[in-house]
Amino acid sequence: METVVTQAVTRPTGPLARTRWQALEAAHGRRANDATAGHRARRGDQVAHPVEDFLFTYYPFRPALLRRWHPGPGVRLEDAADLPRAQWKHYRVVGHDVELDVAAYLEQRGRTVEFVRQLLTATADRPAQLGCFGLHEWAMVYQLTPEQVRHSDWPLRLGAEGTDDVVRGQQIRCTHFDAFRFYTPPARSLNLLQPTRETQVALEQPGCLHAGMDLYKWAMKLAPAVPGELVLDCFDHARAIRELDMRASPYDLSALGYDPVRIETPAGRAEYAAAQRGFAERGQALRTRLVAAIDAVTHSAG
Repeated sequence: METVVTQAVTRPTGPLARTRWQALEAAHGRRANDATAGHRARRGDQVAHPVEDFLFTYYPFRPALLRRWHPGPGVRLEDAADLPRAQWKHYRVVGHDVELDVAAYLEQRGRTVEFVRQLLTATADRPAQLGCFGLHEWAMVYQLTPEQVRHSDWPLRLGAEGTDDVVRGQQIRCTHFDAFRFYTPPARSLNLLQPTRETQVALEQPGCLHAGMDLYKWAMKLAPAVPGELVLDCFDHARAIRELDMRASPYDLSALGYDPVRIETPAGRAEYAAAQRGFAERGQALRTRLVAAIDAVTHSAG
């Protein structure tokens, strides 16, 4: 499993010479292109991948948006007024330079900014719960016929009956509404909680894999106020989580090179919880950086 580094990078501030910011922009573009190369190739061939394509099918962000580098608030890009960036939403021209138009950004995005900060800080303040064992993916196929299963191209490791037995034999305790809403109707009553959109802030906790993946969603939704390297760090974190998510799922993805995490066994549950703990710790570091990015844009507004 890929290890994702989430250590904060010192962000440039003040004016940046054109050669400097274009070098940063180019490096960001190369990193984004490397991260999306497989998806872009498969899209051209009309081939789907249940692990690596998820971030582009579940979240509404195209690779082109991920390639856009943003420096964040308080950074003036010198000699950028003649470039397409000057026309990007939430940017403004100042003489020959371009910078984030903080006032216009907050006027249009202020409510989103407030909600995301509230959600991230509430999540970060809770202890990580590590006892879900990825059963949300199992609950999404509970009592379905083979043709109804979302990833129907891939067999269930234990078959339909064995999968249903695992769901009935474990206490499902999902706290994340956007996972819970995909449960099959008979599985919903088996969940310890009944999360809703309205209880999202009250229930979300840092051990949840989907909450960790959503850090990428929030980083993209807050663009261009979030620096580009933080967006890519959140993307890499989400991609690594998705691998664990599907390795622990009921699907047999061995043909794609993924060894299963057999959460139906004590050893598999221990393996899952250990990986989940690592993702929770790295996710907390990313939450801290995202909250700092939010505070940077709000503070720069005076």
